[in-house]
Amino acid sequence: MGRRKKKKMYIGIMVGGSVILVVLIYIAVALFFTRHFLMNTTINGNDFSGKNVSEAEQFFKEQVADYTLAVVDINGGKENISSSDILLTYKENGDIEDILKNQGAFLWPKAFFGDNTVEVTFDMSFDDAKLKEKINSLSIIQAGQTPAQSASPTFDGSQFVITPEVYGITATPEIVKEKVTASIKQMAKEINLAEQGCYEAPRFSSDSEEVKQACEKMNGFCKASITYNMDVPVVIDQSTIAPWLSVDGDMNVIVDENAVRAWLEQFGSQYDTVGTTRTFTTPTGKSASVSGGTYGWSIDEDTEFQTIMNALNNQEVVVKEPQYYNSGVAAVHGMPDWGSTYAEVDLSAQHMWYIVNGAVAMETDVVTGRPVPSRVTPEGVYTILEKKLDKVLVGEKDPATGKPEYETPVDYWMRVTWTGIGFHDASWQSSFGGSRYQTSAGSHGCINMPVSKAAELYNLIEVGVPVIIHY
Repeated sequence: MGRRKKKKMYIGIMVGGSVILVVLIYIAVALFFTRHFLMNTTINGNDFSGKNVSEAEQFFKEQVADYTLAVVDINGGKENISSSDILLTYKENGDIEDILKNQGAFLWPKAFFGDNTVEVTFDMSFDDAKLKEKINSLSIIQAGQTPAQSASPTFDGSQFVITPEVYGITATPEIVKEKVTASIKQMAKEINLAEQGCYEAPRFSSDSEEVKQACEKMNGFCKASITYNMDVPVVIDQSTIAPWLSVDGDMNVIVDENAVRAWLEQFGSQYDTVGTTRTFTTPTGKSASVSGGTYGWSIDEDTEFQTIMNALNNQEVVVKEPQYYNSGVAAVHGMPDWGSTYAEVDLSAQHMWYIVNGAVAMETDVVTGRPVPSRVTPEGVYTILEKKLDKVLVGEKDPATGKPEYETPVDYWMRVTWTGIGFHDASWQSSFGGSRYQTSAGSHGCINMPVSKAAELYNLIEVGVPVIIHY
């Protein structure tokens, strides 16, 4: 029994001693790791297992002296920024000491079964102006840059389709400087500008709902069609509509109203005839031309603008005559546009004709306005505006007397302009035709006619009939 007891005691001493030894070793190792980094400790990608703060600080000081940051652009090209380029120096700030203090030295066995990876932002001293200068000298900043382009609807000749987005190669120097500065402070070996978001990204992609909806809406507009029944039909279809359509930065569809009005202006310039020069043949066979006046086609562009916009918004197919201004209509769309029934006055010949369906219904010599600015008969194409019997023609007021220059009663009055020009009988004229109009016998602008001829014309002509006055 004595031997057994001694043996047990011996074993107890051995076990106890071993435990104490293990504890002492554990404590010794823990104490070691209070001054050294745990195993598998990496700081900014560098292994500092078992090393102390001084060694780490010295390492980073040496690293800073030889530091080079590789700047990788979107195409894989590399350019370097070295510490000497920017006068980079390392400044101790206690961050490495904090890693040591916070690593949990007495839990050191765990370090063998895991990684203790730490990223530290160091206090660095560098010349900010030189860094900015270096960044601005990078080829990616110096080279021509292409901005990013969002996906967008594009007309392919038959419909709008989505053109894919384009990723730009525009790197903003300010953003590059911010990201490069952060990389330098972490002693990173490389910075990928694309991964760091230094490049402009398109706002909308081909899969963006906004782009799809815009494309659908634009194709909806292109379903509209407006056909104007002219001498040759004028059609507004998708080929005309598509250039009017675009999208803004938020992918809202825009109809270019200025472009619509420009189209209407061109349409009007092609088909409006008021005031334009017409070439024609007189009843005597003489070739003549006339311009000016108030007669002719004049499209109401404001009304037709609303017609077009309504058709686009409602995807309508419209076939119509254009809306004309109340006075902006003529007999035919061809030229001359007064058709085959009209009154014609040849100021040079001092003769007038009334043509009905292409044939002379009546004619007579006349006396027109004296060729001075205040009395000349105006050239142009007009219409009969009104007919009146027993009309008193009243002249301009004479400033000296305060009374009209004349008050002349006539039997037959056929107005041509609202400024007082018209056909009427002139019983006071001793004769008509020739050069009398160039003398004091010339009228104040009206077309003087023999009484019988004025009566004949009055009974033949209607309000609205075109009147051509030419030389």
